[in-house]
Amino acid sequence: MRNEKITPLYERLSRDDELQGESNSISNQKKMLEDFARRNGLPNPTHFTDDGVSGTRFDRPGFLAMMEEVEAGRVEAIVIKDMSRLGRDYLKVGQVMEILRQRGVRLIAINDGVDSLKGDDDFTPFRNIMNEFYARDTSRKIRSVFKSKGMSGKHLTGTVIYGYLWDEKREHWLVDEEAAEVVRHIFALAMEGYGPYQIATKLSEEKIEMPAVHLARYGEGVNKNKTFADIYRWSASTVVEILKKREYLGHTVNFKTRKHFKDKKSHYVDESEWTIFENTHEAIIDQETFDNVQRIRGNARRYPDGFGEAHPLTGLMYCADCGGKMYVHRTYNGKRVPQYTCGQYGKYPIGSLCPTQHRIKAEAVLTLIADMLRAIAEYSRNDRAEFIRTVQETQAAQQTADISKKRKRLAAAQKRAGELERLICKIYEDNALGKLPDARYEALDAQYAKEQDALNAEITELEKAVTGYEQSRKSAEKFIALIDKYENFDTLTNTMLNEFVEKILVHERARKGSQDTTQEVEIYFNFVGRYIPPALQPVPLTPEEQEELRKKEERKDRLHQNYLRRKANGKQKEWEERYNAKRKAKMEAAKAAIRAEDMAKGIFIPVSQLPRQEPRKAVLSASAAV
Repeated sequence: MRNEKITPLYERLSRDDELQGESNSISNQKKMLEDFARRNGLPNPTHFTDDGVSGTRFDRPGFLAMMEEVEAGRVEAIVIKDMSRLGRDYLKVGQVMEILRQRGVRLIAINDGVDSLKGDDDFTPFRNIMNEFYARDTSRKIRSVFKSKGMSGKHLTGTVIYGYLWDEKREHWLVDEEAAEVVRHIFALAMEGYGPYQIATKLSEEKIEMPAVHLARYGEGVNKNKTFADIYRWSASTVVEILKKREYLGHTVNFKTRKHFKDKKSHYVDESEWTIFENTHEAIIDQETFDNVQRIRGNARRYPDGFGEAHPLTGLMYCADCGGKMYVHRTYNGKRVPQYTCGQYGKYPIGSLCPTQHRIKAEAVLTLIADMLRAIAEYSRNDRAEFIRTVQETQAAQQTADISKKRKRLAAAQKRAGELERLICKIYEDNALGKLPDARYEALDAQYAKEQDALNAEITELEKAVTGYEQSRKSAEKFIALIDKYENFDTLTNTMLNEFVEKILVHERARKGSQDTTQEVEIYFNFVGRYIPPALQPVPLTPEEQEELRKKEERKDRLHQNYLRRKANGKQKEWEERYNAKRKAKMEAAKAAIRAEDMAKGIFIPVSQLPRQEPRKAVLSASAAV
């Protein structure tokens, strides 16, 4: 009876094997395997080949096709030059050998003297381990070459990022002005408060080619042979990647990814493991703009609240008492008057995370910022030297106090980390000697490990802050240059706010519930921190002003006592019920008018007014049903 089974002759060659000469070539392997099959009368020799594929991978087309024949029961024997051709991962090679044994398939490795028909070869597992060691050692040598190249400041990647093009020798990046202008536009939009999705939408509307298409026109990028359905279809993720790239500062950033010698896939590593070489090519974005954009994105301005665009102050306002972010409300009492309140106060149960709302009108904060910037600009123009001196003194005083706290906390955290290390060693010894039960040891070990992780993260941040203070102090000159950039501060744009303001801390009003009271607002500027020009410094009150203020406060106290008495005898509640009924109806009508106006403009549509749709029915595939 004719034998219908085949004898796969499997050849594999990787790029590393090519370096060893012609003996490993595909043609040489084919000739050797054909001669062996003919001499030994093996039926129906059939070639399965993987050329230029690493032995650490097992998704090779030729190998998979051969294993499909094995699974179908159509294979008599498999012939290979040596065991390394089958693979260089000893665990997976062992699994393949077990599959062949179970299917009754004979495995022959000519040069290694392996023939499963003659029984198990005890040395085969060790040979497989040595084959994997070879792959591991080769990978280590290649990484060493890349490390040497990367540490020289050269680009490790052969692809260029959007905004640059290679020079003729493909050694240096040159600015591509057409794309660079788009990159600057993206950063400018981010400075104005636009989010990645909004920027992507705007670029698509402006019919700007997306980066992959633009680079493909110059024969660059990984998609140069791809056909695009829409060449203007920008995505938010593309914008995010552009906004994060330090390369636009003129730096070369190497070792952002790492490959494992088995899976050959790139894995991103922590930013602390990157190597950055500064000023290796022409910058497209300046450092101040880049830092501001990272801060803005870190503050997460996010989306509007349904009543218009995101407010310019969103992301800059913080509660001075609890440190929580403050959020804008635009239809308070039925009026379009933006007001900010502490986000922590409103979390359930109300008032547990922050005792009061810290409510403040956005217009009051914007006016205060504009007044301060005008006063600073005037002061800097009238007496530049004195202005620089006062800024530097204020800056030094703030930084010294802040860094002193951080140094103390760093020392305490490092001390506690050392204590935890000793405690972990101690409970380990006690458990090993039987003094501490396993359950108690596991609970303590988990507790100490959790605290240790939190401390290590805090220590890293504190060390970074201390090092940053010691290496680069905030520059008063940069702040002055920023002031000189603008002629007036009558209108504050989003870009101006993001350039000047780092954060704003809002305190609660001196007398809560009173319209005629004071409320402290701390404005921290970029580069110089909290700076108040002499013209706006607090001035001591005269005796007459102090007496007038005392009388006002006494009157407020009397009115408050009257309120408490009315509240106790029930008169206040009766009045509020009458007043609030009229007030509520009026306020609801005003809010309804605002909602109707916004709906007419298409700003939002109530869910109740959306067209009803029936749920779509999906068909379950046969394979999924099984």
